[in-house]
Amino acid sequence: MTPDRLDAVVKAVADTVAKARTSVSRKIADPGGADPPALEREQHVLHSLAWLATYGETLKGLAAWARRLSGADRFTELERLLAGILFAEYLEQIIGGIPMNQQEFARLAHVGLGDADVAALKTVAAPLIAEGANAAARARLVELMVEAGSAGAYGNCGLDDTLDHIRSEMRRFVEDRVAPRAHEWHRANAYVPLELIAELAGLGVFALTLPEEHGGMGLGKEAMCVVSEELSRGWIAVGSLGTRTEIASELILAAGTDEQKRRWLPRLATGEVLPTAVFTEPDTGSDLASLKTRAQRDGDVYRITGNKTWITHPVRADLMTLLARTDPTDQGYRGLSMFLAEKPRGSDADPFPVAGMSGGEIEVLGYRGMKEFEIRFDGFAVKAENLLGGREGQGFKQLMQTFEAARIQTAARAVGVAQNALDLGLDYALSRRQFGKPIIAFPRIADKLALMAAEIMAARQLTYFAAREKDAGRRCDLEAGMAKLLAARIAWSSADNALQIHGGNGFALEYQVSRVLCDARILNIFEGAAEIQAQVIARRLLEER
Repeated sequence: MTPDRLDAVVKAVADTVAKARTSVSRKIADPGGADPPALEREQHVLHSLAWLATYGETLKGLAAWARRLSGADRFTELERLLAGILFAEYLEQIIGGIPMNQQEFARLAHVGLGDADVAALKTVAAPLIAEGANAAARARLVELMVEAGSAGAYGNCGLDDTLDHIRSEMRRFVEDRVAPRAHEWHRANAYVPLELIAELAGLGVFALTLPEEHGGMGLGKEAMCVVSEELSRGWIAVGSLGTRTEIASELILAAGTDEQKRRWLPRLATGEVLPTAVFTEPDTGSDLASLKTRAQRDGDVYRITGNKTWITHPVRADLMTLLARTDPTDQGYRGLSMFLAEKPRGSDADPFPVAGMSGGEIEVLGYRGMKEFEIRFDGFAVKAENLLGGREGQGFKQLMQTFEAARIQTAARAVGVAQNALDLGLDYALSRRQFGKPIIAFPRIADKLALMAAEIMAARQLTYFAAREKDAGRRCDLEAGMAKLLAARIAWSSADNALQIHGGNGFALEYQVSRVLCDARILNIFEGAAEIQAQVIARRLLEER
């Protein structure tokens, strides 16, 4: 399994994706461009294209990872097996059907490719499939994973020394301070302890990507991915604490006034100020243009009136990035504005101790530790000086600038959750004995672990690539969306398989894998549901044509 052989297959898949894009473009286009009714009517076709292209980008990223490791003489047997098994599995899925979920599949015929196109791809792919899709390769990979131990990521991640050191530091912190208590906190529906948040701030978690002149560490999004992944590997709630800070910081950096940057960014970096994102409304979901929450100017303040839902960690937040409609005559995106709305911290007994703001908790299966709320605003006052950027009507445009980083970070969280599932599944398979031997000795158990490890490494590399594109200042909404789409599906399948390995015990609340399953499920929904994400990816692919 050499990088040259992987590159040859990557080219064949890229040619297949290009043919599919041409075919789909013809199917949904009219003389003026893409036909809007066709975009909605042909969603399965569009989403099939999105998944096919995502698989192509995943194989490309994994081949690049293999080449980098090979050039540094670090492409060992473990990494070769990961690459070979992943390539074989994804090539077979491309040819036979990519699972968009457990019921819906993306097939080459759906995107207009015929038997000759499939045969051409099969000819190039067949040798790699034969080498990677076999029981001996999967069994050997699991042997090497057991030798590596659960402290590793089951393969060299290809990071530089600085990022590798950061990963090690985060892993030690998680093993010492998060993993021993995470399941207890989850089952009690308890908040992440404030003292733990203070420790995270001391480690620089909230300052990672902020420029040094604003009190940050000046690191890139790839560092954010490493930290988010390792923290989420312990508990997604801890890995997600930085998400709201990342969103708030991105908004203020990109669009804030000099005074807003001076006032808020250093305090976000130290964790003195905990933010929350207040965007979603009960009847809008992903349709942000339909937001109804109203912000009306009243002297030196704006009065906010309306309802918001699925707001994460609002009780203990000091600052809300709040999207509201300032122009009632414009019912589209241009009528929206973003506010940096201050509020006092609350408690379970008195969640919102301020006039004009109330709400109730939404009880959830997983993703606990910060708590979800519905919030009602009734004349809630926001200082006029806290209008982001000092201009009305810029809110949606400002928010769009954060989507790339948010989706990359969500992909990293998904990789961490998937890795946690693999850790638990492997540990249980080694310790659980049936019929006189540990269950890892049974091929169907070992196969699950091998495929989980291969997919997780692939999702990790796709996520890192998107982060590097962002760090280089290049547009990466396509890559970020692909990373989020794939990593979220892998987190869910990994958690589901890890629970299956546990058998009946996995269904017991006392076992950690029950928490991981619940936590994994949300990843296909927030930061853009999988269906929305696939639609966005497909439209971008067609725009590029």
